[in-house]
Amino acid sequence: MTQTTLFLTAVRRRVRPSRTLPFLVVGLLLALLLVFFVLPVIWLLLAPSKTAGEVVRDNPLSFGTFHQIATAWQHLFAFQDGAMTRWLRNSAVYSGGSLILTLAVSVPAGYALALTKFRGRKTLLVITLVTMIMPQATLVLPIFLELNRFHLIGTIWSVILPFSFYPFGVYLVYIYFGSSLPRDLLSAARIDGCTEWQLFSRIALPLAKPVVGLVAFFSFVGNWNNFFLPYLVLPNSEQFPVQVGLNQLLTSTPSFNPVAGAGLNVTIPELALAILIAILPVLVLFVFSQRTLVSGMLAGSSKE
Repeated sequence: MTQTTLFLTAVRRRVRPSRTLPFLVVGLLLALLLVFFVLPVIWLLLAPSKTAGEVVRDNPLSFGTFHQIATAWQHLFAFQDGAMTRWLRNSAVYSGGSLILTLAVSVPAGYALALTKFRGRKTLLVITLVTMIMPQATLVLPIFLELNRFHLIGTIWSVILPFSFYPFGVYLVYIYFGSSLPRDLLSAARIDGCTEWQLFSRIALPLAKPVVGLVAFFSFVGNWNNFFLPYLVLPNSEQFPVQVGLNQLLTSTPSFNPVAGAGLNVTIPELALAILIAILPVLVLFVFSQRTLVSGMLAGSSKE
């Protein structure tokens, strides 16, 4: 009996799959992640601390001086008489204004689709879903023609109004109200004489703060990072948001466009600093809204 047991144990050890291969695969994936994602971010953080020559000659992951960061900052915000400041202000206006309209439209629309019955409700929901999965580039041409028809090209509304169209936010609110809002609570409120508007404003809306915060975050980030539409509808540099402004800054960098950038103080360190400044508002927003984002993502995950 003892020999049989020892034999079976030896066989199991021989046929047991090796654990070395999974560790090698995981290690390779982590190495690729480090090379293609982490190292470029580290380089971007360190580039403003060096001169353009040091960026090319020195160790890519070495730190320069704080004085060079201050110099890059001065050159950047002196570009075209403070264009960077105008671009940041424009982005804040476009993203903030469209966010207000997005919440004012998406939240009531999602509530209506989830909890009210009206003719054409299913058709409207299908249209919302189809529009949500369509690539944004496919809508740029019809939106441009529509804005041109109403003589809005080159105005602030040519950016804010299209940015406010956010079917994904409508769908998020629809999912939340359709799965997490207690029906008994609404029925009791109706018995007490609440109108549909009172149900929405006094009961549904306060309970929907997590998903409203989630919609607000995604809407703001998407609008802040949007490049294509503002690039088409805004002909004047004074009206550019920061993402379109970065493109103009890139064309003024001698390393990428020697002819256009001749005689300017905008080089690779200034360009790297501009990129960091452009992503800073989104990063700060993400850091301070993590709890809201987590609760919003979990909203609607359980059926009441």
